[in-house]
Amino acid sequence: MSGETPPPPSPAPLVVDLLWEGERRFRGRSGDVELVLDSPPTAGPSPVQALGFAIAGCIAMDVADIVQKGRLDLKGLRVHLLARRSPEHPKRLLAVDLRFTVEGDVPRDRIARAIQLSRERYCSVWRSLRQDIELTTSFEVVSSGGPSTGPSSGAPS
Repeated sequence: MSGETPPPPSPAPLVVDLLWEGERRFRGRSGDVELVLDSPPTAGPSPVQALGFAIAGCIAMDVADIVQKGRLDLKGLRVHLLARRSPEHPKRLLAVDLRFTVEGDVPRDRIARAIQLSRERYCSVWRSLRQDIELTTSFEVVSSGGPSTGPSSGAPS
């Protein structure tokens, strides 16, 4: 034996099945999860809206997990995503801005580091997209019992 640690096993493949329900509406299933994709979005999110939910959700989940593993006093976390799209087909995402509002006594540098770790290492959704999409982030920490410490911005990638 060489003493090297073997790489971790790969996660199971992602399997999504879609069933057309008419017009531009599809019912999707992945494992035990089901959702409707619709365009225009009436019965469920459009595919691009679902992508926005996926980006914001992935990074937010990472940030919450990293902060909680650091045993910090996270009381709440809100994320607002604003994405700019190309005016021409395909009307892909060109830039994504994520604004985090963190509630609790969490040091600003720890939030900034959690966002950076998610963006650069952990968020599989973000890392699966074209890397020429601009991503900016900002956050504010609302301490319990104190006023807001003001917004902070992350550098675009």
